[in-house]
Amino acid sequence: MKNMKGIIGKKVGMTSVFDPSGKQTACTIIEAGPCVVTQVRTKENDGYEALQLSFGDKNDKHSTLAEKNHFAKASTSPKKFSKEFRNTSLEKNIGETVTVDIFSEGDKVEVIGTTKGKGFQGVVKRHGFHGVGQQSHGQHDRQRAPGSLGNSSDASRVMKGMKMGGRMGSDRVKMKGLKVVKIFAEKNYILISGSVPGHNGSIVLIQK
Repeated sequence: MKNMKGIIGKKVGMTSVFDPSGKQTACTIIEAGPCVVTQVRTKENDGYEALQLSFGDKNDKHSTLAEKNHFAKASTSPKKFSKEFRNTSLEKNIGETVTVDIFSEGDKVEVIGTTKGKGFQGVVKRHGFHGVGQQSHGQHDRQRAPGSLGNSSDASRVMKGMKMGGRMGSDRVKMKGLKVVKIFAEKNYILISGSVPGHNGSIVLIQK
């Protein structure tokens, strides 16, 4: 069932929008598109229907010959990012452009992005542990320690799923139910209520 539409964008930053009654809404600014349709998947040839959208210009000298030939079929220069959107309601042909106009103010959308990477973090930051309390009663540097990891002779191992220190962040996250507050079509900007995952300049997918 064709009921989905989407676009690739770049997170610019955050701002605030005030409505006529004075209510403040925190918004994320996303530069959405313009995206070029670089491939059209069909049921007959590929077994499924999808549009491949590409975003962000890429230097020719940093592009492989395969990439150059692929984008040449769409009569466009090489792009940095490509993404397929399945079951899309957009009727586009190869070489055509998708802009932020596919959305309208008030739409509820989903935004997919990669969260900020935090590196190796301990249990306090990663899982919200509180430590063991104070430093009294002979304790020494135990405030941020993970504590016991399990039984001794019975299991004789650390059980799977134990909350411990480790790599944190850089996860693919989808934010649902975000509202399109405002659209600036001439600048390809879309303002979405709330925060979206990723740092400023990161690539996000907006879909409805």
